[in-house]
Amino acid sequence: MVTLREEPVDAPGARELLAEYFAMRAATFPGHAYTTVFPHASVFQPPGGVFVVVRDDQDQSVGCGGIRRIDDGALGPRYEVKHLYLRPQNRGRGWGRVLLEDLEHRAIAFGARELVLDTHHTLEAAGRLYVAAGFEAVDPYNDNPNATRWYAKALEADQTG
Repeated sequence: MVTLREEPVDAPGARELLAEYFAMRAATFPGHAYTTVFPHASVFQPPGGVFVVVRDDQDQSVGCGGIRRIDDGALGPRYEVKHLYLRPQNRGRGWGRVLLEDLEHRAIAFGARELVLDTHHTLEAAGRLYVAAGFEAVDPYNDNPNATRWYAKALEADQTG
C-alpha cells in the first residue's frame, strides 16, 4: 500500500528524492545539458502549492511531486505539476498515477481551473502517464530549457463545497 504525505520540499527526505531525480536527469539528458534548480520552500506552501512524498508500506520515501501556482491562463487559476519522480524500483506499480491524481485533487481544492506541466520527450513513460491522465499537448507556456513537450488539463471546479 502506498501513502502520500505532504512534506516541505526542503525536508531531508524530500530533498534526497529531488537530488536523486536531478542526478538521474543530468546523467541521461541529451548532451548532459540538464539545468538543475532546487525549488525554494515557499513555492510549495499552500495555497500557492504543495509538495507530496510517496511512501511505501514500510513507510520509506520512494517518490515525490508537487504543484505550484503560476500565472493564470485562459481558464483562470493555473497550477503546474513539478518534479514527479519515483525511484526506479518502484515504477510500474501505478504509484505515479496515484500521485498525479492526488496532485490534481489538491490543485482543484486550491481553486485551480487548469493543471499544466512540461517534460522532455525522452521521458516516454511519463508522457504516456500524462496522456492517459487526460493531459493534452499544448504550445509552450514557459521557457524551461529542460522541456521539449508541454501539456495541460482543464479541471472541474471543486464540487465538495
